[in-house]
Amino acid sequence: MSGHGPAQPMTARRSGPLRGRAEIPGDKSISHRSLILGAMAVGETRISGLLEGQDVIDTATAMRAFGAEVIQHGPGDWSVHGVGVGGFAEPSEVIDCGNSGTGVRLVMGAMATSPITATFTGDASLRKRPMGRVTDPLGLFGTRAYGRKGGRLPMTIVGAADPVPVRYTVPMPSAQVKSAVLLAGLNAPGETVVIEREATRDHSERMLRGFGAELTVEAGPEGQVITLTGQPELRPQTVAVPRDPSSAAFPVCAALIVEGSEILVPGVSRNPTRDGLYVTLLEMGADIAFENEREEGGEPVADLRVRASALKGVEVPPERAPSMIDEYPILSVVAAFAEGATVMRGVKELRVKESDRIDAMARGLEACGVRIDEEEDMLTVHGMERVPGGATCATHLDHRIAMSFLVLGMAADIPVSVDDGSPIATSFPAFRNLMVGLGADLS
Repeated sequence: MSGHGPAQPMTARRSGPLRGRAEIPGDKSISHRSLILGAMAVGETRISGLLEGQDVIDTATAMRAFGAEVIQHGPGDWSVHGVGVGGFAEPSEVIDCGNSGTGVRLVMGAMATSPITATFTGDASLRKRPMGRVTDPLGLFGTRAYGRKGGRLPMTIVGAADPVPVRYTVPMPSAQVKSAVLLAGLNAPGETVVIEREATRDHSERMLRGFGAELTVEAGPEGQVITLTGQPELRPQTVAVPRDPSSAAFPVCAALIVEGSEILVPGVSRNPTRDGLYVTLLEMGADIAFENEREEGGEPVADLRVRASALKGVEVPPERAPSMIDEYPILSVVAAFAEGATVMRGVKELRVKESDRIDAMARGLEACGVRIDEEEDMLTVHGMERVPGGATCATHLDHRIAMSFLVLGMAADIPVSVDDGSPIATSFPAFRNLMVGLGADLS
């Protein structure tokens, strides 16, 4: 599957019990950051378990364009010979970030305080997504951005020749914005300070420290205060990428709703800033056991043993949203099979993801016979004993929407189709083969 090719319709049919071991690919967030920080270090960074989805491949290509040597040695086994903080060369071609909002926003931050110019673009979905949330704070460093109306791609970034340190309060819970500002702060003198009113995933902070940056995180009256000392010499690292909890969500949730299922999902990240879905599933009555808990690559991980469960609807508090922002689509599928209503509040950030995920899930679930209540910042799914299914759901070039509706089809009465499964390759290229290996009927 390719995230950039022609549409590839897919259909999921009601499955027998899912059984076996689900080997999930590497974490997408950590894969992006390991390539970027490796390119900004001096020397060779070795990466194992790198996610080889199209989003991450596009970031690897971008790092080559900025002058780093990026080599694939085998499946998941990569090296990056970095050029140092402030050492990026000016790319000769347009940087195509495909479908990846994380990739484009983090790379913009990494180059924003070097005196070079780069033009960014992406696929049809990415060209609709707002970049002003990143280019506005980057402008405080002295960076200039020239894009389409509404701050959209294609966009040219002119890096600051004489950057100044910045103190910035992130206006929305966004790890992408926080990370872009911190990456820009690496090549600015003095201290760059980022303030988060709501904590978001902390991979950037963990990895910056691991690569040798001086970074502190403290609680203050305004929120979480992250202080980065600029112009360090980053040290190359050996990075073992843990498995992606957002990708693991799909086989985990499928096993919960397909009768008689039991699967093992080894080595999944339990980072508390990414754990909201699993906290919610346990509240719903999910039979999930966390086995062999340990630490790998600075991240807590565990093996997940998952059994089909009788689930109850719950109210998901808005403060949990940052820790599960990518998992609401698949949670809404699980909620359709739970007893009672599941209320998800504080979810408006979903409207500016790869698609308007609230609208996409609401329309698709309604088409499959599920009752939905939708507001700007809330989605309520009314569970039912049996979900009819039978619809062809629009994915809007969004990988998580595509996988969510295919999981729905594995437990619905009538097969469920998606209009285009090709975007799945951006984050989880092995999705179909993995699910079929567990017993799913996917074509």
